[in-house]
Amino acid sequence: MTSLPVRDGFNRARWVQVADWLAVGVALTLPWSTSATAIFIALWIIAVLPTLDVPMIRRGLATAAGFLPVLLWVLAAVGMLWADVTWAERFGGFGTFHRLLVILMLLLHFRRSENGIWVVYGFFASTLALLLVSWGLALIPGLHWRGRELGVPTKDYIFQSANFLICAFALLGYACEAGRAERWRSALGLLAVAVLFLANIFFVVTSRTALLVAPALLLLLGWREFRWKGLVGAVLLAVIVGVAIWFWSPYMRDRLMTTVTELQAYRVKDAPNSTGLHLEFLRKSLTFVETAPIIGHGTGSIPEQFRNSAVGHDGASSAPSENPHNQIFAVAIQLGLVGTVVLLAMWIAHFSLFLRGAGLTAWIGMVVVVQNVVSSLFNSHLFDFTSGWLYVFGVGVAGGMVLRERDSASTNAARPSRVS
Repeated sequence: MTSLPVRDGFNRARWVQVADWLAVGVALTLPWSTSATAIFIALWIIAVLPTLDVPMIRRGLATAAGFLPVLLWVLAAVGMLWADVTWAERFGGFGTFHRLLVILMLLLHFRRSENGIWVVYGFFASTLALLLVSWGLALIPGLHWRGRELGVPTKDYIFQSANFLICAFALLGYACEAGRAERWRSALGLLAVAVLFLANIFFVVTSRTALLVAPALLLLLGWREFRWKGLVGAVLLAVIVGVAIWFWSPYMRDRLMTTVTELQAYRVKDAPNSTGLHLEFLRKSLTFVETAPIIGHGTGSIPEQFRNSAVGHDGASSAPSENPHNQIFAVAIQLGLVGTVVLLAMWIAHFSLFLRGAGLTAWIGMVVVVQNVVSSLFNSHLFDFTSGWLYVFGVGVAGGMVLRERDSASTNAARPSRVS
């Protein structure tokens, strides 16, 4: 076995265990702190690198789920060669792709580790604590500390809503499994906590992206549990819940009406409001892609494209940006059709990895992928720190656990049965 160079006396098993608990540290801090998460990620990479060997890496690269993120990173590295911007901007753009390499490392590590479930538990416990604090900020008047905004203790409401959605639908999947096993108390308890997560989104604070992700996840859950009957049931449930929320949640009603008002102001007056700017960035991004459709403008070229497009314009068209607010465009502007195909293939490969799994770990992985794909239609979430690392660790940890389960099943199937 060819290993990465390590000093004599290196205890591989001990460092594997250290890496396990550092990953738990990432899960615990991700909903709360950017700096602490960055420290734990750096320590995790340092701990896990010496434990990898060449055959293990080759095995990981032989899977689409492990190879395609690396391929997208390689394309970004090559894409710096034809970018017509400074090298500082090229390396700045390239830096947003680096976390994709960690997906392969996580898949490799948690394919051999037995402690992946503790990372899942850590993330859920931390997000549950965030939920309780959020409800406290919303319901308890007179607090001296109000968080970043009403109902948002830390970071931002977009990331908080994403965390709450992932936990809510993971719990709903668990509740379905418990109900199928006739463990009704467990099913009701899981359902109650899931409702608390969803109620916070619909009645306290939410992002408009979450309002589109939630129906997609509901349809996915219905299909997974009951196929076509579940899909029809999910549509009916979404309509009923949507109507109820419209009448019972003034916050949600105002949120949606504000979006409609902003859209009308953008169309009539070219007003630079939130909704209008998102549409303007998407319109400009499509123009950028049309001018370099095959290989794009090169890695790091997004800020320069937006700067040039704002010259000589007024209103929303003059607003500066370094972000197209769409993950597909964020790749297509830089790497063209070639990079976009690899990005879409990566998402498909990760979803397929979990689709072939039958357990609850596979369900969690599916929720993470679908949440990221749908939300990335309105945000460049793979390139954002918190949302990007949420996807990387969600797919990497859950994917490694699924691969481990698959390896174990293959080993058991190949083992000769005892004859008594």
